[in-house]
Amino acid sequence: MTTRQIFAFIGSYAEADGPGLYACAYDEQTGSLKLLDQASGLLNPTFLVPNEDNNMLYTIMEHKDADGRKSGAAAAFRFDPAEGKLQRINDELTTPATTCHITLDRTHRLAVTSSYHGGLLGVSPILEDGRIGPSAEVHKHEGSSVHPAQTQARVHSVIVDPNNKYAVVSDLGMDKLIVYKLDAPNHRLVPHGETSIAPGSGPRHFVFHPELPYAYGINELSSTITVYSYDAAAGKLAVVQTISTLPENYDGDNATADIHLSPDGKFVYGSNRGHDSVAVYRVDSGSGRLSAIEYAPTLGGHPRNFGVSPDGRFVLVANRDGNNVVTFSRDAETGKLTPTGSELKVSKPVCIRFAAFA
Repeated sequence: MTTRQIFAFIGSYAEADGPGLYACAYDEQTGSLKLLDQASGLLNPTFLVPNEDNNMLYTIMEHKDADGRKSGAAAAFRFDPAEGKLQRINDELTTPATTCHITLDRTHRLAVTSSYHGGLLGVSPILEDGRIGPSAEVHKHEGSSVHPAQTQARVHSVIVDPNNKYAVVSDLGMDKLIVYKLDAPNHRLVPHGETSIAPGSGPRHFVFHPELPYAYGINELSSTITVYSYDAAAGKLAVVQTISTLPENYDGDNATADIHLSPDGKFVYGSNRGHDSVAVYRVDSGSGRLSAIEYAPTLGGHPRNFGVSPDGRFVLVANRDGNNVVTFSRDAETGKLTPTGSELKVSKPVCIRFAAFA
């Protein structure tokens, strides 16, 4: 039987001449991290995705041409679990504008990147040896909404459904979730449908419930989470509920960032930048609706991406302005978060992802 060990990988804002991507050992008993390796030569590797099947890791990065124009690119790394080392395999251009998110389809044949500044969606094949192939296609969204940040389409993330049949795109600029039909063998996404939400919401990240026919999206501009029913056969979303991520007495600036479910699907977590907290909600097992439990301080400024450990015991929060990744223990019965006292100091972390590698 092959033994698998859990690691954590961190992406950050970084200049190309300094470290920006970090590989860490993860202690399943304490939730703490130990730095194993770091990779330089990447401009702003701010979001990443692991492939546990073949010990690969993919990260977005910025590319600058000779005239200083920026475009989106992605790099492939092989990770050696025994040595704890990252090896850069290749990189490819993805979109003609910089990107903010990357995901893999569930067959690991495709990498899909999101461009906030360009309103673009890029599709790149993953080759048999794990390298990223040349860009297969780019989709451009057109549209706007009511907020000053919504003067154009702004693709912020793509999440593939559990059946690998559809991909849901959160377009912050259009206040829409746009669904594409996934054609992984031909490296294509085919427009399928869309769902509009309240003007000025700014949908950013999205997650499917592991068992129930519901999904959850966090809205950056309105500091809310929207609950959706999901028809998996038809690839259709419908709004069920929208709930604030902030306590009633808070009137300061805020923008939300990331959203995750506990592995058992009983709790939803969303991060607030400004209030600097993780909002915690209980999921109603019948309706999918949310009820607020607490707003846990993240012990660092501008919490962006965060991760729930695979066993659900810990939540690790990447605080960009705190220059730290803070570990919280998670109560399985109440969903509440308690700081463990463990933190990893790292420059401008904005993404953390777990992976179990053999």
